[in-house]
Amino acid sequence: MPGPSTVDHVVAPPAPPTVLTVLVYSDDATVRAAIRGALGTRPAPDLPEVRVHEVATEPAVIEAMDAIAKSGVRIDLAILDGEAVPAGGIGIARQLKDEIYHCPPLLVLTGRAQDGWLATWARADAIVPHPIDPVRLADVAAALLRTRVA
Repeated sequence: MPGPSTVDHVVAPPAPPTVLTVLVYSDDATVRAAIRGALGTRPAPDLPEVRVHEVATEPAVIEAMDAIAKSGVRIDLAILDGEAVPAGGIGIARQLKDEIYHCPPLLVLTGRAQDGWLATWARADAIVPHPIDPVRLADVAAALLRTRVA
């Protein structure tokens, strides 16, 4: 009678996501619409479909980050408007990087090119200036989203 066999268990890598979640923060509905339009349903052909979750206030950003994570869905990218009032996306970016372990990539929209250093201080992963260039925004967002799919 043969003895017990040993079988090596191979753990398969997790499957890539079928939908990517993008959190968009701006107090201005036209900015949120411009971001949504730039992303479309898929910012690049090699990426899965994106689901956009829009928020207009700082407390809503924090609540959405918590609620989405608790639901088992991860946020793959957060796009934060640095010109939002009263809480700008640069300060929120710094807070998120300080408080969230394995924070998702953050793309900050800046009002002036000179504000790039401040977004870098806030540890933003990418910076795109206002006015929004939809092609550039989609390219930068796609690059950040690819890091979540890989």
